[in-house]
Amino acid sequence: MTPHDESKLPDRSHPVHQPVGDWHKRSVIVFVTVCTRDRKPLLATSEMQEAIKAAWARADHWLVGRYLLMPDHIHLFCSPGTIPPEPLSTWIAYWKRLAAFSSGGSFWQKNFWDTQLRRHESYSAKWEYVRNNPVREGLAQRPEDWPYQGEMNVLHWHD
Repeated sequence: MTPHDESKLPDRSHPVHQPVGDWHKRSVIVFVTVCTRDRKPLLATSEMQEAIKAAWARADHWLVGRYLLMPDHIHLFCSPGTIPPEPLSTWIAYWKRLAAFSSGGSFWQKNFWDTQLRRHESYSAKWEYVRNNPVREGLAQRPEDWPYQGEMNVLHWHD
């Protein structure tokens, strides 16, 4: 590879948002991580959890399933609420604005990370990993002790 060819490689410091795929009537579940700007620990409060849940309820083009708020980032699973689905980036930008407005200002990192899940087992396995984050970080002794998590909608997997 020549130096000229290397300049055409994607920048891996930014996520590549793939379009949501329609898998012939199979479920579409996307795992998303959204961080605060400069990783400021602003999210793990009851007030912030309620503001974010209210924003998700208003931004209903995607349905939020299980979620977990860490101090400086959110993990959530979502599924399209409309057909065809609204672009994920549009939906995330919308609810980030709503949550920031209700909380007094913008505090989100500009981008986000997303991965479309391939199987029901990956949803369960990914959730088990996510719900153990507070334990790994020393914020809770058991996953069920962490108060900033929940499930807004049951996301069903259909093969």
